[in-house]
Amino acid sequence: MNIPDAGAAVYSDVTVSGVAGNAPAALAVGVNIVHSYSGDVVVDLVAPDGSTYRLKNSSGSSTPNVSTTYTVNASSEVASGTWRLKVQDVYRADTGYINSWKLTF
Repeated sequence: MNIPDAGAAVYSDVTVSGVAGNAPAALAVGVNIVHSYSGDVVVDLVAPDGSTYRLKNSSGSSTPNVSTTYTVNASSEVASGTWRLKVQDVYRADTGYINSWKLTF
């Protein structure tokens, strides 16, 4: 999914089913974003109820790409439902795309 240069946020959805109860206190969010300037990118995890968890702020980093696993305390969230990765490029001149992402319960 392409990330517009200095544009609106894009969303990539993952539907979780068959997981009873709440998400764990250490929910692993694996992110692989290809982008020529990682400091342009803001990344959030959006829970099924719409709660937002900031994974990455924009920064001055010129390092390319965001390929890491973040840990989120999502224990107040129901595990099953549609989880969304929200990504926004907040500065001009560099482009990228969401290559993949996953949740590990």
